[in-house]
Amino acid sequence: MIAVIDYGMGNLRSVQKSLEVVGAKVVVTHDPDLILNADSVVLPGVGSFKDCMSNLKELNLIDPIRKFIDGGKPFLGICLGLQVLFEESEEYGPVAGLGILPGKVVKFSRNISETKNGQLIKVPHMGWNKIEVKKKEPLFENIDVIAPYFYFVHSYYVVPKDKNMVATVTNYGIEFVSGIQYKNIYAFQFHPEKSQTMGLALLERFSNLN
Repeated sequence: MIAVIDYGMGNLRSVQKSLEVVGAKVVVTHDPDLILNADSVVLPGVGSFKDCMSNLKELNLIDPIRKFIDGGKPFLGICLGLQVLFEESEEYGPVAGLGILPGKVVKFSRNISETKNGQLIKVPHMGWNKIEVKKKEPLFENIDVIAPYFYFVHSYYVVPKDKNMVATVTNYGIEFVSGIQYKNIYAFQFHPEKSQTMGLALLERFSNLN
């Protein structure tokens, strides 16, 4: 059973349906006991870092998330669910995160680079972009596509202190970390539930980690 954490933010139903498409049994919940007893947990998210942390605190979900991760079972963070794993964010802040991973969340500069036609790259970063895989096992193992494309919607990105946890990077004017893998934690800035075939393949591999 995969528990998708419902804290009032994020594409919960999209994540649920995508996991079910690949054959996973899913429950959407904010019940700490269901979360702690799940085989895997997914923390999705769209919105502000501050609101996310506030909602997690109000629902008494911070300790269950930490305990689940400490237990060693597979954990997947999506978009904001990646960012809140870190120590703090610049968004309306600094605002403290879960502090599970060392590092911070910063905003794209509005003048990060220019496109080929001379137009400034827009913030937020929205749409399809390719990733460069740094860690193939286990979620990207045997994927034949050299530079797979995934769907992004974000204005902030993570800066981990430990570069060994970087799983994927993406270029959007600058090269930024778009995915991490650390022990039992897998977390991505892009949205696999919106990324069609490649996204479903990633979710299927995550669902089979147990």
